[in-house]
Amino acid sequence: MNHPFSAERYLFEPAHPSSDALQVIYGFPNTYSVGITSLGYQLVWATLARRRDVAVSRLFTDVHEPLPRHPELVGFSLSWELDYANLLALLEQLNIPIWQRDRHEEHPLIFGGGPVLTANPEPFADFFDVILLGDAEPLLEPFLTTVAHERSAPRQTQLHRLAQVPGLYVPSLYTVTYTSPSGDINGIEPTQPSVPRVVQKQVHRGHTLAASTVVTPLAAWESIYMVEVVRSCPELCRFCLASYLTLPFRTPSIETLIPAIERGLAVTDRIGLLGASVTQHPEFVALMDYLSQPQFAQVRLSIASVRTNTVTEALAQLLSQRGTHSLTIAIETGSARLRHVINKKLETEEILAAATHAQAGGLRALKFYGMVGLPTETTADVEATVALFQTLKKTAPRLRFTLGCSTFVPKAQTPFQWYGVQSLAEKRLKFLKKELGKLGVEFRPESYNDSLIQALLSRGDRRLAPLLERVRHYGTSLGSYRRSFKELQGQLPELDDYIWADWPQDKVLPWQHLQSGLPTNTLANHAAAALRVS
Repeated sequence: MNHPFSAERYLFEPAHPSSDALQVIYGFPNTYSVGITSLGYQLVWATLARRRDVAVSRLFTDVHEPLPRHPELVGFSLSWELDYANLLALLEQLNIPIWQRDRHEEHPLIFGGGPVLTANPEPFADFFDVILLGDAEPLLEPFLTTVAHERSAPRQTQLHRLAQVPGLYVPSLYTVTYTSPSGDINGIEPTQPSVPRVVQKQVHRGHTLAASTVVTPLAAWESIYMVEVVRSCPELCRFCLASYLTLPFRTPSIETLIPAIERGLAVTDRIGLLGASVTQHPEFVALMDYLSQPQFAQVRLSIASVRTNTVTEALAQLLSQRGTHSLTIAIETGSARLRHVINKKLETEEILAAATHAQAGGLRALKFYGMVGLPTETTADVEATVALFQTLKKTAPRLRFTLGCSTFVPKAQTPFQWYGVQSLAEKRLKFLKKELGKLGVEFRPESYNDSLIQALLSRGDRRLAPLLERVRHYGTSLGSYRRSFKELQGQLPELDDYIWADWPQDKVLPWQHLQSGLPTNTLANHAAAALRVS
């Protein structure tokens, strides 16, 4: 069972746990290859493994380290909504009840974190004892210290004490009321006066960000060493969870980044620069100058995301020399009008210039991220995307072009959280596939049905939990969700209400008691600004 771990190279020194260390299982509800490629998972695991007061074992769907017989804590990092089914299966493998209400004194506390749970944990709330909202760096120390201090106390006392820690959300200590079983949320209140009415996301404000703590050839990105260059994004595109959820925008100094990169180069020649908008680091040019030095000629360099107007010929040339043959940039849509609606500060001329620079610098391909079904989108906006690629083909004829295209999904904690999915989106995906195919542009659409499921989970409330438990036995298709909704009819709102409906701004949101980004009033103002553009 342990063979993948033997290929790992650590970039930190694990501690030798003390005899009374907390017994912890830290899981990722997917395969080892996927989980070990998650920088967030690596960060939390290494933080636990460095502590003498913690004995931590890793758990994935396909492999695990030797597990304690009587764990006191079992935690999961949830990066993708649909991994919840694997999480429940792992709990059952550990003989732990999946429902929080069924756990007793002999069971470990189940905790979770990650972007899915920070944005909107409510569909999954009944599966967890504690949820960590925000960045791991400021949360783990007070969480572990409190658990250790209260480890001999009754379970309910432990949970109550944990709820006093900023950023720790204990769902069982909040009561949700509804206008009717299938109606709107009426209110969300703490069960006791001492429990905070609002749980505030915690933000890491240190001078360093995350970097790989382990390198392995068995990761999804083989032998890559990852360095987080920026956290969050200053652009605030109105649909973007990665931007709004992780505010404020943070950048470590180049004096911090270079030593971090050098640690990675000691064990691998593949470096990945991560962040929602890497090239907007204020010292990005200096970082590229550093990586351009002759001694790094054999280094393979990849960049997660590049803002379009920062693509220069020099950057393209460096990436080409460092083994990267393509670049990925997010344009969202070919429509200038719609880009203004979503606050994508990007002009068509800048997109064309990026293609020109990429070709001149020796890159072979450009991949674009796009989206259909954005609020206020019209047929003319979708046609503008086709027209943009017609122009791109003429502007940079030697480049191969790819458009990866998703359907707009409303995300909690963003200005577009009140908008539903557009029913025309599926038709527009098919239109783009046909028209871009004529141009020789590779079109890679995300599954429309999967987007609908993501929308359901993104906007869901606690009434979804019994449905999710059913669905995992039926399969993960949209049809399975429809079947479960029929079986639970009258016990929760209709599927349409979660996915396609536009919500009024005075609606009580499922995550109203969780402050994970900007205040609701500020998000509403940002949404209003979008309508003024359109």
